[in-house]
Amino acid sequence: MRKALPLLLGLTVLAPGLAFAHPHIFAEARLEVVGGADGNIAELRNVWRFDEIFSSSVLMDFDKNTNLKLDPDELAEVGKTVLESLADFNYYTTITEDGKTIAVARPDVINVDYQDGQLLMFFAVKPSTAMPIKGKLTFGVYDPTMYAAMDFASDDDLVAIGDPFKACKRAVVRPDPDEVLAQNQASLTDAFFNDPTGTDMSKLFATRLELTC
Repeated sequence: MRKALPLLLGLTVLAPGLAFAHPHIFAEARLEVVGGADGNIAELRNVWRFDEIFSSSVLMDFDKNTNLKLDPDELAEVGKTVLESLADFNYYTTITEDGKTIAVARPDVINVDYQDGQLLMFFAVKPSTAMPIKGKLTFGVYDPTMYAAMDFASDDDLVAIGDPFKACKRAVVRPDPDEVLAQNQASLTDAFFNDPTGTDMSKLFATRLELTC
């Protein structure tokens, strides 16, 4: 696989000895949770805008005709590569229903664009099982390897859309890193910092949308 996409996926490192325990790729994210007329979660719509350094590396790897831009077929190849590779990471999507983790189904396509020197990805995922809009529901986007930092610049970038949510209480939770570290000291061993892919610690730091319905 080309070098750029594994950076996003956390599957490889740039050089021997490079630590996984802090991000090397940065993306601004938007997440729209859509409620269906049947009272279930219909889909989660994602928009990711990546930093210019990572975006330029993708350009170099996928610009086959070297015209310094990504043509439609090249953008489609990026989307196809990410679609295949992110399956092992639940498409960076985390959903819980009353504390139970819910996986997501494979999206039909990951749409990709390249604007003003930045790579953008647009796609929707659905819960793998029917998910009624009731109880305590949480939704977020994070990289379990901690290699990519998915940032919601504003609380308005985490939204719930649809009439079924009118009876729900909405909150955007941004965990305090110091509190997370203090509460999980026993888990922060040398083994974790050497191989955080074997843990789920990054979930504790991730911004999330909480709905109580």
